[in-house]
Amino acid sequence: MIARHLITEEILPLKTSNTGEEAISLMEELKVSHLPIVNGETLLGLISEQDIYDLNNLKQPLGNHKLSLKHPFVSEHQHLYDVLKLVSSLKLTLIPVLDDNEKYLGCISIQNLIRYMANSFALENPGGIIVLEMSENDYDLTEIAQIVQSNDAKVLSLFLGSHPESTRLEVAIKLNKTDIGAVLQTFDRYGYYVKASFGEEDDLESLKENYDSLINYLNI
Repeated sequence: MIARHLITEEILPLKTSNTGEEAISLMEELKVSHLPIVNGETLLGLISEQDIYDLNNLKQPLGNHKLSLKHPFVSEHQHLYDVLKLVSSLKLTLIPVLDDNEKYLGCISIQNLIRYMANSFALENPGGIIVLEMSENDYDLTEIAQIVQSNDAKVLSLFLGSHPESTRLEVAIKLNKTDIGAVLQTFDRYGYYVKASFGEEDDLESLKENYDSLINYLNI
């Protein structure tokens, strides 16, 4: 999936003539903390909620505000992973998308990204979750998949999480079945350390917490 296909259609850019008051109102409505400022088809930058409050005058036009984020953007052909990396590193609630001629096409909201990931990576599908911990050298995707398939289950999605200043990995596996007891036993026989598992006995609140943890593995 590339950036152009992830654009959030309902978010329109601001102009320099818009006031801080108008921008804050729109941010609250869209549940974002940033909005792009555009002149024609040219991206001038992103303005944040904090930028507006720092000026201490919501009646002032945005052209009078200093932008703390000058020109963060992704190109229309960049992959989903590149978009996630930039949004995460800059702690943005949205990111502008430009075409090959650096013309503004729209922006991608963090809500839209998470929604797409949930649909694409089967996070909302019924099924158990197994979290393994291992060294980087022991990671073998083929063997992990074979262990799951040997118990008549399938891997719907898989996430890797690394520890800072460590060679340890956390591997979160989403399966297509909630009865994961046999899979857990097989991982144990193969010497895998199961850090956590969530199956059919978990209630809805626990599952929500598990999904939140998966998002954290992606460093969002």
